Amino acid sequence: MVNDDRATSPASGLFSTCLQRPLLVARFARPQRMVSWSLNRPGFVVADTVAWLEVRNADLTPEADPLAWFLNRLKASALEQAVGMMTSRDVACHHLVLRQVDDVRAACLVTLGLNNGECVGARFPLTAYSTGTVNILAAVDHPLTDGALLEASSIVVQARTRAIVDIGFTRPGNDEAVSGTGTDCVVMACPQAPLAEQCPYAGLHTATGEALGAAVRAAVRAAGVEWMADPRRLVF
Repeated sequence: MVNDDRATSPASGLFSTCLQRPLLVARFARPQRMVSWSLNRPGFVVADTVAWLEVRNADLTPEADPLAWFLNRLKASALEQAVGMMTSRDVACHHLVLRQVDDVRAACLVTLGLNNGECVGARFPLTAYSTGTVNILAAVDHPLTDGALLEASSIVVQARTRAIVDIGFTRPGNDEAVSGTGTDCVVMACPQAPLAEQCPYAGLHTATGEALGAAVRAAVRAAGVEWMADPRRLVF
């Protein structure tokens, strides 16, 4: 794990993390408003936990129901209320970065693998190594409206994509760098509060957008550099 040197602590000050392979779990002190396309709890939800489950090809055979299998694994670990993500990356290889701009703090926790990387607007044929994903939890320390929470999620995706393109990973037989993978997932979180206390904007002109974008870009870049140098990245 890499913790950015500007992070206040391994827990980031916004949530705590617990690693017990095959699980990586992030817990907030209080329930948060979250938006994601998580397999088990997609859309807008209220939750205090986000969980990564490390999987291998042998876990998800062609005849398996991925959602049912995933739900059973979460339930067995008392994480059925968590917003869950699956990854083939060793969850010990996670990266956490905290950034602060003005009075806004943002944190990003990411696991990254690019074996099934895609270039947006095209699709690669599936191969024996078509397993990998970029799973991100991003959080800010102040409440956002639904619109601002979605806007913040778009900033996360933009920063993630910029970092991946910067890494410059290409699939065999293709000269264009991938821009993501076919199974990436983003969970964007913020505190709960009455509507009158929710910030309505989170774009690139705001402190929220700057802090969030900086945290995500740094975390994804660090995770990508580590993954590129890892000789285990083609082993599932």
